[in-house]
Amino acid sequence: MKVRVATLLLLAGLLISAGARAESPASEAAALRDQGDFKGAAAVLAEALKSHDLSTEQRKDLAFQADVLERIKQDYPFSKDGLFKKLSASVKDLTRPEFDRWMAEGRFDSKTIDGQTLYVSTSVANLYFRDPSLNSRRLDKKDDVLEQKGRLEISRDIKRAVQAGRTPYVLPHHFVCTMKTTVAEDAVPAGEVVRAWLPIPRQYPFQDQFKLIASSSPVKELGLDSSPIRSAYLEQPAVEGKPDEFTVTYSFTRDGIYFDLKPQDSRPADLSDPILKKFASEAPHVVFTDRIKRLANQIAGTETNQVLEARAFYNWVTGNILYSFSREYSTLANLSDYCLTNRYGDCGQEAMLFITLCRSRGIPARWQTGWDLFPNAKNMHDWSEIYLAPYGWVPVDAWAGLYATRYCSALTGPERQELRDFYFGGLDYYRMAANGDHSQELVPPKKTMRSDDVDFQRGEVEWGNSNLYFDKYSFGLNVEELK
Repeated sequence: MKVRVATLLLLAGLLISAGARAESPASEAAALRDQGDFKGAAAVLAEALKSHDLSTEQRKDLAFQADVLERIKQDYPFSKDGLFKKLSASVKDLTRPEFDRWMAEGRFDSKTIDGQTLYVSTSVANLYFRDPSLNSRRLDKKDDVLEQKGRLEISRDIKRAVQAGRTPYVLPHHFVCTMKTTVAEDAVPAGEVVRAWLPIPRQYPFQDQFKLIASSSPVKELGLDSSPIRSAYLEQPAVEGKPDEFTVTYSFTRDGIYFDLKPQDSRPADLSDPILKKFASEAPHVVFTDRIKRLANQIAGTETNQVLEARAFYNWVTGNILYSFSREYSTLANLSDYCLTNRYGDCGQEAMLFITLCRSRGIPARWQTGWDLFPNAKNMHDWSEIYLAPYGWVPVDAWAGLYATRYCSALTGPERQELRDFYFGGLDYYRMAANGDHSQELVPPKKTMRSDDVDFQRGEVEWGNSNLYFDKYSFGLNVEELK
């Protein structure tokens, strides 16, 4: 018996040893990174990249994993003392004991990097999102009362127009936008060709009349109006001693949207349709984990009416998730799982969690992103669409519902509920949607890695065989509303 046990233990040891040797360099590096050993992870990847037996895809993946290490470092710039200094400039009468208590409570996202505990760049803003009561002490507070009331009034205007016109697309608004991406001076050797992809509006029933007005250089390729990731592609030679600017100016028209969803008219989506089936299936960041399936079943129970199921998921996300700025999407393996695990996330992570819950129950759901053009609140933004028969594709903005529920302190309780209800099936006209799906490939494809491999709002830039990450260029969108 002792001999048999010893033999089994020897075999188990050999299997474990073989398994360890069989582990891929990318997996080994990821494990080291998660343990905080970034130098060790970088060494593993550098050694692997020396191999001459790698396929092109393997080499690209290893190079991307090496780049992720540097991206994460950029997202965590603050030491404990550096964060206290930042907070002291924002929180009135902040004391060190109070700060230490917040630290002990885990209020700030941190990461150990080569033995040092560092804190995420958005820690100050996220403190107020996670504890709105602290806004009364905020020294750099933004007054968004006009935005809160403006969004409510617009939602009412849209609903009235829909009722009067008997169409879900109403009140067209016309915009002229200029997207500019500026590559830092001498980030690219003079004379080298810089390639840039800038986001532009795609065609929808509620977004049309796109017209390219001007560009910094001739647009070499304009994405199809139905592209799930629409861009204008330009090339320009780098100029010595000067920033390299890429611009596109365009006009388009955008409608407000509102579907008066009636559960009694609902019927299940026909998943024999390949398009609908695609958007009811798993995808990157949309993974039907056991936890997701349990949560979806807990929220929706035995309900089979898809309007009511989707509404239950929307109510749960907007009632149980806090808003927080996020680190870069390319450094996260699963956005929906990240949001669910932490019970906070940004607009894209909230949208992805909602999408995943819907798809796990057979409700087609997809990404829709670009920019929020709301006056004095312009920003990149992500939301979603779900397919509800007989209505078709219906907008749902989980962030807007969460904003109404948790952060619209200038509105009454009933007004907050009204605004939250609007964004399940409704959307204001201050939007520019460039994307109709996530994790899509640009046209023409980049030769190098993406800076954001999930979303596309800031543009993408490369030269030669090198990607330019966000620290190498700035971006902005100028918006003019035509009255």
